[in-house]
Amino acid sequence: MTATGSAPMPASQTVGKALLMVTALGWGLNWSVLKFVLQDWPPLFARGTAGLLGALCLALLAKARGDSLAVPREARAPLVVAAAINVFAWMGFTALALNWLKVSEGALIAYSMPIWAMMLAWPLLGARPTRRSLVALGLSITGMVVLMGGPEFSAAKLPGVLFAFAAAVLFALGTVKARKPLAMPGPAVAAWQVALGCLPMVILGLMLEQPQITSLSLHGALGLAYMAVGPMALCYLTWFGALRRLPTAVAATSMLIVPVVGTLTAVPLLGETLGARELIAIVLTIGGVALALRQ
Repeated sequence: MTATGSAPMPASQTVGKALLMVTALGWGLNWSVLKFVLQDWPPLFARGTAGLLGALCLALLAKARGDSLAVPREARAPLVVAAAINVFAWMGFTALALNWLKVSEGALIAYSMPIWAMMLAWPLLGARPTRRSLVALGLSITGMVVLMGGPEFSAAKLPGVLFAFAAAVLFALGTVKARKPLAMPGPAVAAWQVALGCLPMVILGLMLEQPQITSLSLHGALGLAYMAVGPMALCYLTWFGALRRLPTAVAATSMLIVPVVGTLTAVPLLGETLGARELIAIVLTIGGVALALRQ
């Protein structure tokens, strides 16, 4: 006990919070970096290529740790479903959304997924929403309406809103349905999920977007390298490390930092504006999601 009567924080929790901060900063910055890379390459091809490079990094790290990359027979179907929902839909749709939306808009809508997980749990798991849940839903929806301009909403942004919303809802669906973790090491699961989810993105990108490979600038190449090594590889390891040391609820709530970091870094990197409307929307949306996560 200390002189004030409070117990010192265990070293493992201190390390966990440090790992959590690295994860949140890395994933948050990724939104602005992705928008930057999209200036050179189209969204599906850019995100898919970064994902495959990241999957390779994760596989190499898994082997370095001595983990097996073999997928048990009973884990194959759940792994494919998780890759389709948590990677292909999440990464692909959020990348497409940034064609029409600012980073602040895309990130806040996408990170509303705990709200939709809470609502989907009602028909799928029989978990009826409480009064707190409905308040959380109202706060988040109000925040998103404020962010998108309310009555002044531009129809030109609608495709981006729909893609970001679809990414959030599908990710929430995957969270609700995935009640049992796969019997595989975390980095190996991440490597397979990212690879299986990003390979179709690259194929579709080559077929539909017809990217000009040589149009990637030096800054775009550096951004692509960051996306592969940082958010895809390093941040997955720091995330798993944080989960081993902290309660899941604490880790999930802390991830609300991600859209805030994305919004703030987009100002100097992309020249996006951050005014009163964006700040009010952040407070309302993040407040609603935080309230939902307290469930």
